Amino acid sequence: MRMEAGEAAPPVGAGGRPGGGWGKWVRLNVGGTVFLTTRQTLCREQKSFLSRLCQGEELQSDRDETGAYLIDRDPTYFGPILNFLRHGKLVLDKDMAEEGVLEEAEFYNIGPLIRIIKDRMEEKDYTVAQVPPKHVYRVLQCQEEELTQMVSTMSDGWRFEQLVNIGSSYNYGSEDQAEFLCVVSKELHSSPHGLSSESTRKAKLLQARGTRM
Repeated sequence: MRMEAGEAAPPVGAGGRPGGGWGKWVRLNVGGTVFLTTRQTLCREQKSFLSRLCQGEELQSDRDETGAYLIDRDPTYFGPILNFLRHGKLVLDKDMAEEGVLEEAEFYNIGPLIRIIKDRMEEKDYTVAQVPPKHVYRVLQCQEEELTQMVSTMSDGWRFEQLVNIGSSYNYGSEDQAEFLCVVSKELHSSPHGLSSESTRKAKLLQARGTRM
């Protein structure tokens, strides 16, 4: 339960627990946002920071004016952590970064949640790695005498696909020179950031080498 300023709450006694003593409810002030939950929820992971906090195990935590424990962490990522302790499932909004929740889970030392997030991140990385490669095609215009040199100097994974005589010719010295369109292709593997800049750079170099403007 998240509480906003001015919202009514159960009376809080010693230790930030409503009713005083070792009551059922515990109030946490995480980065200025107040969360209300039970001791049973916080103690679900015995080795966690939250379990030790609500059991008073040598953790000196300041409290605000209402008696809530003050925790200087980002409240944005605390909600999923608290919900995980409640029902054992990781539920994230589509725009929430898993890295941020992982950072907080490591701070609070919640082992099962840390493993779940890391497994999900590894699964996403594996899925990205399995994306089928893309084929990039280039059409290069060249003279008849340039064909041999251009084909022999192709590298970096480029392959010759097709040669088309465009039917035009012009005099070069004492000989007529035909012109061709040469189609080449390359297999490129996608990454989370798209095609690599190195691959793009090499493609431009190859195109510049064989294309007459």
